[in-house]
Amino acid sequence: MNMDARTGRVQCISTAGLHRIAYREWGDPRNPKVLVCVHGLTRCARDFDELARALSAHYRVVCPDVAGRGDSDWLADPMLYQIPQYVADMVTLIARLDVEQVDWVGTSMGALIGMALAAQPHTPVRRLVINDAGPVITKVSLERIGTYVGMNPQFPNLEKAEEYIRFVSASFGPHSDAQWRFLTEVVLRPNADGGYRMHYDPKLAEPFRRSMPDKDLEMWPLYEAIRAPTLLLRGAQSDLLMRDTAEQMRTRGPRAQLVEFAGVGHAPTLMSEAQIAPVREFLLAG
Repeated sequence: MNMDARTGRVQCISTAGLHRIAYREWGDPRNPKVLVCVHGLTRCARDFDELARALSAHYRVVCPDVAGRGDSDWLADPMLYQIPQYVADMVTLIARLDVEQVDWVGTSMGALIGMALAAQPHTPVRRLVINDAGPVITKVSLERIGTYVGMNPQFPNLEKAEEYIRFVSASFGPHSDAQWRFLTEVVLRPNADGGYRMHYDPKLAEPFRRSMPDKDLEMWPLYEAIRAPTLLLRGAQSDLLMRDTAEQMRTRGPRAQLVEFAGVGHAPTLMSEAQIAPVREFLLAG
């Protein structure tokens, strides 16, 4: 089987009209066992290239760009950049894939989308991997993310862009120079002047900022409605998923298995074998 990714698009609908979601697909397109991998707030489908390669012998791996990011369309109404629209788009994507069940790996925002979908009656989510998110999202982490999301920075060259990505993503933990360059290149788009900009709609920050809570955000009823076997990954230094919340997630709702990664904050990138291994083990055990 060709290990290169294929690309596709699926048309979705919102109250503001139609939009297209782009996705990358790995592995045998006839494989009924499908893994959907969904990225964080300002990241993209390419974040899962390493994980997809590692699992494509077992799964048809599908990695979408969430609306407003990567190669997906921007939404006409920026206030729709919220979890309900993202869940609706993922349901449309799964219908396109023509399968009844999927396994799910979600990082940060992608984990919240997965939780929301897994909590629904008759959910298609069979096994769920939550990467550094949970039913309590700290105010301090939201404030940190709010310092850069939607700022629309411009960069004269790749070097300056990489400096920026290394700074705003320092909590990803140690990575090689090649990995940092990859993490930079996949979230850039070229400008006419030869420089670069970020790949996402700056307006996706509008609902994020308008809904900024004055305390930690809690969604325990959502988590407790999940019945799918669940693996919880946590960066040991995460400021978004606190250790106390992670420990509670082991005993409430789906009673998640917990794996922590030392030297990492928010969020593990799942690019190294040490981080991929527990995901592989959990998914293939089902």
